[in-house]
Amino acid sequence: MIKKMLINAQDPEESRMAIVEDGVLAELIVESSLPSPSRGNIYKAKIINIEPSLQAVFVDYGESRHGFLPFSEIHPNYYASSQKKEGEFRPRIQEAIRRNQEVLVQMERGEMGTKGAAMTTYISLPGRYLVLMPGSDGGGISRKIEGEKERRKIKEIVHDLEVPPGMGLIVRTAGLDRAKTDLSKDLLYLLRLWETIQVKSEKATAPALIYEERDLVTRSIRDYFTPDIEEVLIDKKEIFNQAREFFRSIMPRYQNKLKLYGEKRPLFSKYELEKQLETIFERRVPLKSGGSVVIDPTEALVSVDVN
Repeated sequence: MIKKMLINAQDPEESRMAIVEDGVLAELIVESSLPSPSRGNIYKAKIINIEPSLQAVFVDYGESRHGFLPFSEIHPNYYASSQKKEGEFRPRIQEAIRRNQEVLVQMERGEMGTKGAAMTTYISLPGRYLVLMPGSDGGGISRKIEGEKERRKIKEIVHDLEVPPGMGLIVRTAGLDRAKTDLSKDLLYLLRLWETIQVKSEKATAPALIYEERDLVTRSIRDYFTPDIEEVLIDKKEIFNQAREFFRSIMPRYQNKLKLYGEKRPLFSKYELEKQLETIFERRVPLKSGGSVVIDPTEALVSVDVN
């Protein structure tokens, strides 16, 4: 199977990343180049309103619309000192949280229609092979790693890593078959990143952006690149140089797979992806049986009508 990653960044308003397996589109990410709050961004925010009926608060994180923060997504470290006693049931939100209180939040979902962004105080920092979860004792291994032998081996490696108390760790799919040295370097990078975020947060006045998630290209390489990908083709030189630096610093052994696409024919057209994309976005999807599926996205849900 020939597997390639294609990154189309020629359009100044939109970037696209596709993974192609034997000419068939397997993964697609489309992102607007216009500046907007992104999922994964971390902010120092201020609690503006407390809604006991919703058991949630609204936070000012620097955008025109306030973010929504459910009580279940507020770490107990933010509770009033009188509500932190162990062995008790979780207090009511109006007893544990106060207005104008400052919290460090991460965006879980961006704004949708008239709804504000969904926030959490349970921070997660993704690296190449690991995800660090400060303030959490949990952890685990990606569900895509299914073999019991492989999972047991990863658990042994993680057990030997020097994970600070109060930190959770998840091994991503890319961590499969990685040496302890690779995972250790990734953990060290994430710990340094968390330390930088904490220092910046202490100095900042809410509301403030503390950490911005990486751009589409770097994020795609970090999250979707696997050793079985034969080529990573990028059609814009500036983006290519940026990706090359990322490869050099994070996974230098694979930087020879990165190539600049310079043909006149558009990258996605050469691999006949535009036709496949037209099919993806059709409202009605024909089935081999003769029936069809009609997909209608709305603000509240996505309805699927099977005919």
